[in-house]
Amino acid sequence: MRISQRAQSVAPFYAMEFGKHAAALEAEGHRVVKLSLGEPDFGAPPAVLDALREAVGSRPMSYTGALGLPELRQAIARFYGDQHGVDVDPGRVVVTAGASAALVLGAAALVDPGDEVLIADPSYPCNRQIAESFGARVTLVPTSAESRYQLDTASVRSYWTDRTRGIMVASPSNPTGTSVPADELAAICELARERDAWRIVDEIYLDLGDHDAQGRPPRSVLSYDREAVVINSFSKYFGMTGWRLGWCVVPEALVPALERLAQNYMICASTPAQHAALACFTPGSLAVCEERRAEFGRRRALVLEGLEQIGLPVPVPPDGAFYVYFDVSGTGLTSWEFCGRALQEAHVALTPGRDFGVGTAETHVRLSYAASADELREGIARLGKFVATLA
Repeated sequence: MRISQRAQSVAPFYAMEFGKHAAALEAEGHRVVKLSLGEPDFGAPPAVLDALREAVGSRPMSYTGALGLPELRQAIARFYGDQHGVDVDPGRVVVTAGASAALVLGAAALVDPGDEVLIADPSYPCNRQIAESFGARVTLVPTSAESRYQLDTASVRSYWTDRTRGIMVASPSNPTGTSVPADELAAICELARERDAWRIVDEIYLDLGDHDAQGRPPRSVLSYDREAVVINSFSKYFGMTGWRLGWCVVPEALVPALERLAQNYMICASTPAQHAALACFTPGSLAVCEERRAEFGRRRALVLEGLEQIGLPVPVPPDGAFYVYFDVSGTGLTSWEFCGRALQEAHVALTPGRDFGVGTAETHVRLSYAASADELREGIARLGKFVATLA
């Protein structure tokens, strides 16, 4: 069988590969501490689970419109107003089969073969793989600890060419958990807008970002760039991994194109998941999610302290999401070797920097603190013993 060049060029997602190896070890009877995947251990808020039971037991599960349930689109739009002070027309909200589907739709609508797209190095691998699947020429822009491993205006300007048609930004980022400062992101978006380039901004972890000194949540890019394409998900803040439900907010002119694409690519997002997701926006569910956000902050402190004690430096402490990106170069191992041996010898699953780009591929490792505090303590203790054997 002839396999397409597109399929052959897609790199593996190593976080998932290490997850497979961890599962194999568990099948052999070992207990593995899984700190490799960004999957909150809480699950969906209780009201969402109740709403799902009611939905599947009380109505036929027919298709919704390709753009999503009108009530859910309205609820998402209200959330932007209540949480971020941004007025969003529900007609600009598109409900998708996970954030990945939102990225696919966005790339399908905006990318033509040969278009250059700027993305930070390191960054979430699927973003660039999706763009490349539609023919984009992705340029990974080097970043550093000084730029919080994020794009900044100077780097975007430096790497911009006559072929550049768009930028993709994630704030907070996977794998680093760091955000682009609001004024910097506004400047990046303005630079791109002036050059008639599109902006896709991944805000999947936005509501897991730290609040400021006045207790205000991070600002959405929509507060200063209403024409940005914003990607979000029910998987992280709302804990609904596996439900495959996300959304995007797009400029009004882009809605008809996304509707046609959605009709052809996925028909609609999961109907029961959409009905259940309405319960995410009740005061009770939002209070649950906020307490969980605070718990992630406590887990982050636990992990940062533990990594410091065992000699694994974190160049830039995260301010959101649930990831820590630490440097293993002092151990004498590459990140791939470190993760492989940590899994085999300490039974701790991590993700090597190779997943996320070039510049930190051999030196950095991502740890997800989406696991329970007890699992994190156990994982850090095992890593400490493992690192001690390398001295």
